[in-house]
Amino acid sequence: MAMATAFSSPNHCFGRQWNSQFPTSGHIYRRNLQNPSSFRSPAGRVCCSEAQSISIASDSKPNSSVQRPPYIPNRIPDPSYVRIFDTTLRDGEQSPGASLTSKEKLDIARQLAKLGVDIIEAGFPAASKEDFEAVKIIAKEVGNVVDQDGYVPVICGLSRCNEKDIRTAWEAVKYAKRPRIHTFIATSEIHMKYKLRKTREEVIEIARSMVRFARSLGCDDVEFSPEDAGRSDREFLYEILGEVIKAGATTLNIPDTVGYTMPVEFGALIADIKTNTPGIENVIISTHCQNDLGLATANTVAGACAGARQVEVTINGIGERAGNASLEEVVMALQCRGEHVLGGLHSGINSRHIFLTSKMVEEYTGLNVQPHKAIVGANAFAHESGIHQDGMLKHKGTYEIISPEDIGYERSNDAGIVLGKLSGRHALKSRLQELGYELDNENLDNIFWRFKAVAEQKKRVTDADLRALVSDEVFQPSVVWKLLDLQVTCGTLGLSTATVKLLNADGKEHTNCAVGTGPVDSAYKAVDGIVKEPVALLEYSMNAVTEGIDAIATTRVVIRGENSYTSTNAITGEAVQRTFSGIGAGMDIVVSSVKAYIGALNKMLGFQGVDIKVTEKRTLSA
Repeated sequence: MAMATAFSSPNHCFGRQWNSQFPTSGHIYRRNLQNPSSFRSPAGRVCCSEAQSISIASDSKPNSSVQRPPYIPNRIPDPSYVRIFDTTLRDGEQSPGASLTSKEKLDIARQLAKLGVDIIEAGFPAASKEDFEAVKIIAKEVGNVVDQDGYVPVICGLSRCNEKDIRTAWEAVKYAKRPRIHTFIATSEIHMKYKLRKTREEVIEIARSMVRFARSLGCDDVEFSPEDAGRSDREFLYEILGEVIKAGATTLNIPDTVGYTMPVEFGALIADIKTNTPGIENVIISTHCQNDLGLATANTVAGACAGARQVEVTINGIGERAGNASLEEVVMALQCRGEHVLGGLHSGINSRHIFLTSKMVEEYTGLNVQPHKAIVGANAFAHESGIHQDGMLKHKGTYEIISPEDIGYERSNDAGIVLGKLSGRHALKSRLQELGYELDNENLDNIFWRFKAVAEQKKRVTDADLRALVSDEVFQPSVVWKLLDLQVTCGTLGLSTATVKLLNADGKEHTNCAVGTGPVDSAYKAVDGIVKEPVALLEYSMNAVTEGIDAIATTRVVIRGENSYTSTNAITGEAVQRTFSGIGAGMDIVVSSVKAYIGALNKMLGFQGVDIKVTEKRTLSA
């Protein structure tokens, strides 16, 4: 079969050609210098500076009403549209230290729907009872909400290539208006020989029969992934993909499972699959790129350039080992450069929801976003160099290719309102709305009183303070225990002492006193004496939200229960000890620390199934 591949519109990046003779020779990356000004996205938005035409990000806003083509499982009417497949709730939760409750998964799924992702991979239903129930409730509650434009996300469940997994996945996702089963089997020599211990012929037969079985259940949207495709033999890959197409697969996902390929290789892989796989015109090609070499986003964009029209990504790039391709990076690359050099590629994402979605995932998983993370990091729009600051003051386009407002991050209060101790509820609500938060009355009331307490001690409450208060109030698990009072004594001599008063779900108060090596240690021991659930503190971190002695502190902790808080690994069948994260915010670092600890305990107890009688908080609408 021919291996040399050149792209032709619309399945190529404008001004780019791949000339590959994989694997014996190298790849040539060619640039055609032509005027891209004739290419415009459906929204007509320009957000990046080009040599031919200067366009400033801050002068144009993303269109919140995106043009989304009708959903057809194996075809996209718009040849330049790229489906966004979010796997935060499945692959993302495999990140070490990440652990989500069913309620948190539902909250994130709702937020992903607001963001406008095309497919939500809600979990691995056969992995555990908890995962099955989470996928099922997401299918029912998120997979049936149709907006005014007819958009409703596809709800997908992952399964191995066996009847039990596939049937379980279908039982979980079938309640959605648009259900999908995603099944996979390894195709690289090393995986087939050492993990599966099966021949090529056996693997093909399993894949073919299991895709056919998934279709027989009534699922008309079946995705197939050849695991470790990046290291699989090309001819074998073409053969097995052709067979699953004949069996009824509608999407072929090509995973770079160990993040091994280079962008030029991965682009050539997608192009060669597109050229050499029988029946490929009847399916959607997808990418799933791991970040082991830091190339997940680059490989994903290269795959889209080569003809892939679905990309699998996660919020904040979380995932196993080094993580996955980051949704925000891929989406903003398409939005920023799609019309200029990517042949008009675009997605249906409303980018103004990116920042709040990122914060929600960060708070729920307990995985901090690194400050220099592209798009959503704390330093992503910070300019410290004097030369850069001078340029920014003269024109933002000198050093910004993306405006923070494009992702829903409001950098300054344009109305000139300064919030302080005399500010009222309306002023607070107005500023929170400007920051992108739509809160129900209960949450707004709670945050208002927290705000007033902070304002009594600070002359000016900043936007960063408000975000910390919202996170602390909204991104919390259901209440089993609530902190009522805390008193601590400590000094250079003697042990620290803490007295803690907690309220349980029945409305009863419990008080305990304990000593420790410091104020936080003694407070945690006092809490342990009330809750009586042995735990190990795995991680503890604290950050000041703003500068100064009066800064709000945000504390994050990760704990592991010493009792049977386990899930079953679907691949190995082994019991996995679960971890639980918690966050707390306040001007008193000890109070902040105790709130984070209680939050983690509440999440752990909620996972165990403790009867929760306190009304659950409603998550913000971002």
